[in-house]
Amino acid sequence: MTPDPKALDAVREALDAAADKDADEALPHLRAAADRLTSLIDESMAEALLEGKVSLRAAGAAAGLTENAVPPRLARTQTLGAYANEDGRVTAAGVERAKYDHESGTPKPAPAPAAAPMRFKPRRKS
Repeated sequence: MTPDPKALDAVREALDAAADKDADEALPHLRAAADRLTSLIDESMAEALLEGKVSLRAAGAAAGLTENAVPPRLARTQTLGAYANEDGRVTAAGVERAKYDHESGTPKPAPAPAAAPMRFKPRRKS
């Protein structure tokens, strides 16, 4: 599968909104573009794994991620999120189960509630 053109357009729109703005005004638009691009990368990794084109390690390397960074990101995807374990990670066993289900036409299990990506939280002033 190819990346969703609407998702790519959303990244472009956020970048265009940041163009010609002062740094402080551009930041929210750049953050939105980064979030959308991260989601697109994660979904592309999940689809490549489901199609059997890459391994977890190869998918992470192609995206510039460490092997340990890939499983929690896959757990936030629509493609493989339902195969996450109780730790919120999609393991190689989960990917294999997803491939089997996909090939046999078995519906995905009910997805667990998605965890929000980690964000910086400033310390409180004491």
